[in-house]
Amino acid sequence: MWPRVDGMRAMELGTPGEMRGRLNALVLAGTKTATTGLLEDYVEDTEGLEFIGERLALLGDEGQSVGVIEVTGVQVTTFGEVTWEHARAEGEGDTSLEEWRTGHRRFWSREGALIQDDTAVVCVAFRLVKTA
Repeated sequence: MWPRVDGMRAMELGTPGEMRGRLNALVLAGTKTATTGLLEDYVEDTEGLEFIGERLALLGDEGQSVGVIEVTGVQVTTFGEVTWEHARAEGEGDTSLEEWRTGHRRFWSREGALIQDDTAVVCVAFRLVKTA
């Protein structure tokens, strides 16, 4: 089960440390308005997908809320079908869809997941509604 903070489900971006700090800073600056997760993680954790209008606590390394985001879109697709529009909205500085795919494959590989073009992913779009 995913963490709950202030009565909301929580979103933890990346891995704790430098990566999470960098990704949270991008959200708080308004640069990052999307993220992508593996559908299998939802199944393993018995969590339902986010839904449009849902508010989520954005968490820092210590489980503290650093902001609140509101979901503006959710799409289940395959890794190979993720659009450049979504990848660019992740705001991480990728200059092409191929660069985005390479970086995400590398990240998930370090986490123990082998990503193929037909791997199911969840694309979540959001907007920042509050900072902590």
